[in-house]
Amino acid sequence: MRPHPDQLATLAAIADLGSFEAAARQLHVTTSAVSQRVKALESAAGQVLLRRGTPCVPTEAGRVLVRLAREVVLLHDEAEALLSSGATGGPVELPVAVSADSLATWFRPVLDAAAGWPGTALRLRVEDQGFSTEHLRTGDVLAAVTSDPAPVQGCSVERLGALRYRPAASPSYAERWRRGRGPDWAAMPLVVFNDKDLLQHDLLARRGLPAPPVVHQVPTSTDFHEALRRGLGWGLLPEPQLDPDLESGALVLLSTREHVDVDLHWQRWRLASTGLDRLTDAVRAAASVLR
Repeated sequence: MRPHPDQLATLAAIADLGSFEAAARQLHVTTSAVSQRVKALESAAGQVLLRRGTPCVPTEAGRVLVRLAREVVLLHDEAEALLSSGATGGPVELPVAVSADSLATWFRPVLDAAAGWPGTALRLRVEDQGFSTEHLRTGDVLAAVTSDPAPVQGCSVERLGALRYRPAASPSYAERWRRGRGPDWAAMPLVVFNDKDLLQHDLLARRGLPAPPVVHQVPTSTDFHEALRRGLGWGLLPEPQLDPDLESGALVLLSTREHVDVDLHWQRWRLASTGLDRLTDAVRAAASVLR
């Protein structure tokens, strides 16, 4: 099958917005036209591509074509930029999944590099590194920083290094929960990023301990950091965030031996794209600071 670009764009719009009506508004066509395009595409594919509901969700087959739609858009935008020398047309969009901790630390030089790319728009999706590959599978992003070394179908993968986390707390908090020569790991309140953040629980599990009675959630990297400084609980911080506070005394280590290393990988669509190549080079350079 050779789906028409308008049909692919319609399917992607429904996947993004969740309904035929919203897709019609974005594409400036009637809802009937959206429905006809989807039916024609499903007829050509010989299978259902959307689960109708609230919201509408692509089927497995639909995800394949949504991803194809993203590829077509990227290549079209890059070709248009080359032909027009950037004088007309919209920007080349590069959607990328990256964890909050990476974005707050080693990934920032990528933003410096992207600032010098005229006609290119980064679309960053903050996602835990353990879950970011799902966005590659659905076609939501072109590339992702992930802890998964197994490449998603159609993607290439390379190891970037490891981000080291250490358990830390404010000095007053550490003193309050000290029992003998170490902290009371089983009882002292804990701070996590969100329900997907299992780093602290994994550290406790290594000690044979369950989660403590009180677990706070602070779902931004900056505020998570600040919560530890203010004594809300203890948590694992990446060394680039933690080291300045250790030097100033704003935070202390709860253990000099405990740490968690998170291996990070770069997965990207296996696609001949100038924008993706340039982004990959910038990520590779920024990741040189990782262990």
